[in-house]
Amino acid sequence: MNGVIGEILPSALGIAISPIPVIAAILMLLSPKARGTSVGFMVGWVIGIVVAVVVFTLLSAIIPAADPSASKPIAGVVKILLGIGLLLLGWGQWRKRPHAGETPPPPKWMAAIDTMKPAAALGLGFVLAAVNPKNLLMAVAGGLAIGASGIEVWQQTIAIVIFVIIGASSVVIPVVAYLIAAKRMAGPLDALRGWLLANNATIMTVLFLVIGVVIIGKGIASF
Repeated sequence: MNGVIGEILPSALGIAISPIPVIAAILMLLSPKARGTSVGFMVGWVIGIVVAVVVFTLLSAIIPAADPSASKPIAGVVKILLGIGLLLLGWGQWRKRPHAGETPPPPKWMAAIDTMKPAAALGLGFVLAAVNPKNLLMAVAGGLAIGASGIEVWQQTIAIVIFVIIGASSVVIPVVAYLIAAKRMAGPLDALRGWLLANNATIMTVLFLVIGVVIIGKGIASF
């Protein structure tokens, strides 16, 4: 059980540290319809992570069972491919990084946040969590680690809950903090939004590099 939790931590943290969903949540908290859209986005984000990791945990059941001490070539190949995919995403982020003195433009969909309704915010949160390739690869890694571990179903459930709590924390914490103390949070949230937007490419590059290397290492160890 402890080994599985240790294996899913990098992927869960990778989802949590992803700047774009955090920026989207902050923009919603600073919008005229802050409470409705931010809560909707938070719910969609949590549901998206749950769906993604549960689906890939269940799909990992197709990997043939083996002796715990034996090599697991199929799981190893999948992990290596996932790691390579993350490294490629990191390279793409690095190439897109803004030059010194440049302010990177926000994604076009962020311009619609001020007029977004709670239902649309929920859908956006779900898409960013479960469909966005960057997060999806990390959910695949987490689900594979849980489903192929051979632990009991109740232990898998606990591992999924831990994965979701960690992965969703970066969006849940600012939304809940804003709902508790809206006036105090406005300034710090705006400053955090600007910093994350300016450093998005660098953060994601380092994130993909570290997690990609870790997953490739685990894949090699499976042989």
